[in-house]
Amino acid sequence: METLESKALQLLEERGVSRKDIADLVHFLQSKYHEYLSEEECLVNVDKVLQKREVQNAIITGIQIDQLAEENKLKEPLQTMIENDEGLYGIDEIIAFSIINVYGSIGFTNYGYIDKVKPGILEALNDKANGCHTFLDDIVGAIAAAASSRLAHSQEYRVEDD
Repeated sequence: METLESKALQLLEERGVSRKDIADLVHFLQSKYHEYLSEEECLVNVDKVLQKREVQNAIITGIQIDQLAEENKLKEPLQTMIENDEGLYGIDEIIAFSIINVYGSIGFTNYGYIDKVKPGILEALNDKANGCHTFLDDIVGAIAAAASSRLAHSQEYRVEDD
């Protein structure tokens, strides 16, 4: 029997997103704060985020809405809003926020930044020529932001005496 996690991972892969792509985004977000940050450490944190049921639910929901838009199966005005990734639609970001919330408020700043600059896989997902990824680009950015937050929270905090 297929698990929710394996289904979510399968859908990501089918849409051209690998765990490594997301780990690369984590590295992009965190490398200036962690001198020796490895790809493996980024991947571990991505995997921990992907194990969360609310993240799996967001992936499955968002990708299926994107697929329905590609197949022109949504009713207007929703079809046009999702197809064009209209800036004032915002529901795609709300689903992303459900992922970001898993690891605290630092995820919001990580997500806002990565959503603005769109590095790596996010640039490809944002290109309308590659299909409809209105939800997926935000979901992938949110997973990277949450994994970055998890990484940041796992670092030891030291207080220096004066």
